[in-house]
Amino acid sequence: MAVVDSLKGFGVTFRHLFRKPVTQQYPEYKRPVYPRFRGRHRLHRHENGLEKCIGCSLCAAACPADCIRVVADENTDEERYSPGERYARIYEINMSRCIFCGYCELACPFDAITLGHDYELAEMSRDAMVYTKEMLLEPMHPSRTTPVAPADPFDVVEPGQ
Repeated sequence: MAVVDSLKGFGVTFRHLFRKPVTQQYPEYKRPVYPRFRGRHRLHRHENGLEKCIGCSLCAAACPADCIRVVADENTDEERYSPGERYARIYEINMSRCIFCGYCELACPFDAITLGHDYELAEMSRDAMVYTKEMLLEPMHPSRTTPVAPADPFDVVEPGQ
């Protein structure tokens, strides 16, 4: 019986030897993701350069994985970081614990944090997986951005249906 199974396995291998391989040029070509895909987190600024995050910690409270750490501090007239009374002095996300649920995005009343479409999050150490506020505020390099597939017209739910 083992000989027959081995011959079947060799037959499958032999059939695939002469097929043309399916190869995608990954670093140059990135497969488009679905429009609702949740990837790398981003913190945003207002047009005047002030941070949208006011350090309210609602995102940290909503996170089921407990991967967000926010330490708030008071704004002064000399040093103003956000339009409110407070700002996030420390804002860290431990990406190795994040489950990309999007609850932080939903909990934020100021749209300060969003989940983008970028999925290249591999790092060489665990310490590098903790994203600081500066890392989250910096814009993504255009070569690392991921394309978004066009929305499917049948994905939209019409009211009353």
